[in-house]
Amino acid sequence: MVPQAENIMNSTIRQSMNVKDWTMLIALSILWGGSFFFVGIAVKELTPLMIVLVRLSLAALTLWVIVGVLKVAPPATLKAWWALLVMGILNNVIPFSLIVWGQTHIESGLASIFNAMTPLFTVVVAGTLLADERISRSKVVGVLLGLCGAAVMVGVDALRGMGADVLAQLAVMGAALSYGFSTTWGRRFKTFGLNPIAIAAGQVTMSAMVLTPFAFFIEQPWLQAMPGMQVWMALIALAVLSTALAYILFFKVLASAGATNVSLVTFLVPISAIFLGFVFLGERLQWSHFSGTALIALGLSAIDGRLWRRFAA
Repeated sequence: MVPQAENIMNSTIRQSMNVKDWTMLIALSILWGGSFFFVGIAVKELTPLMIVLVRLSLAALTLWVIVGVLKVAPPATLKAWWALLVMGILNNVIPFSLIVWGQTHIESGLASIFNAMTPLFTVVVAGTLLADERISRSKVVGVLLGLCGAAVMVGVDALRGMGADVLAQLAVMGAALSYGFSTTWGRRFKTFGLNPIAIAAGQVTMSAMVLTPFAFFIEQPWLQAMPGMQVWMALIALAVLSTALAYILFFKVLASAGATNVSLVTFLVPISAIFLGFVFLGERLQWSHFSGTALIALGLSAIDGRLWRRFAA
């Protein structure tokens, strides 16, 4: 079990995010919104664990190059590396594997709805284990509104597959639960004095090391055909943008705004994905997109609390 907050950190976080935090969170949602698209390309030619392994390995290489160029101090203690190992398992190995496997059986729209349950699990886990992120009525209301908004935005058609492939749905839901524990565990890195780039590099490195023997033993990649150029381009984008750069932003927001607030990115991911499709793929915007966005915005404002407190006053 994750220790109580008093044993994890000596400093608290901002309950309400500032402009900088919101900007980083929106940027993070855009980077992670593209990951579903990149994974959708990669699963056509690669097995799930190999996609995750290549993603993590390329991301680790990218991050260590950045560490070297910027001369960032790497993790230097066994305690820090142990924390990074646990973080890598909770935040990468378990959820990445479950989501990629789940996407081979259910549509990405339905997967994104289950993934949007992350803030709900985070509110429960962080509220139970962290003294400065206790469960409140506004948080619960905000999370439920955001979850409804994500479902409305993705559309009713995605919900029609709810009765089939139950194991795949449970897998993606399990990934969301794992994310809830990982963001709570990640609060401890604030006391280590590590740069977010070093934390991200250490996390994905430990994740790749843990996953390598499983991927090679279970999926035997030497028996698979070499993927095409389109898949390689998707993997590079998935690793550099949706993993390396994304986790730098993730740990910055986690350190300043806490586990519950950083988990709100999963509500913003559907908005980012639809916006990217509108700008770059010429996809049409529908009323469900606007109404879903309104519900998500209302939920985010409830969790942030400032606007609601003004109305109450």
